[in-house]
Amino acid sequence: QVQLAESGGGSVQAGGSLRLSCAASGHTSGSNCMGWFRQAPGKEREPVATICQSGSPFYTDSVEGRFTISYGSDKNTVALQMSSLKPEDAGEYTCVAKLWGSWNNPPDWYYWGQGTQVTVSA
Repeated sequence: QVQLAESGGGSVQAGGSLRLSCAASGHTSGSNCMGWFRQAPGKEREPVATICQSGSPFYTDSVEGRFTISYGSDKNTVALQMSSLKPEDAGEYTCVAKLWGSWNNPPDWYYWGQGTQVTVSA
């Protein structure tokens, strides 16, 4: 089992920045990839970004160029640097780990964190 703990959520004005972090613990050796999903009230959960131990990161189109996902030095932590935030970026951001299929398909991720809230005011 892998446990994921997110931190760094909060409130920011549009145009501002936030940095989310996720720390994985437990049996992390099989966590080939880590990523983030988000869900706004009344909307479906959507993928945000993914990073794998091999290959380039993936980003959903709406955050490309504004968000950056990166590993920590031990590959058991991942950060999401969010810049030029927009009100439509608000929602609950959830960290995910261990991917067996498509990065943008929620059922293809084994482990999920509890989520951290991001609020962006206009």
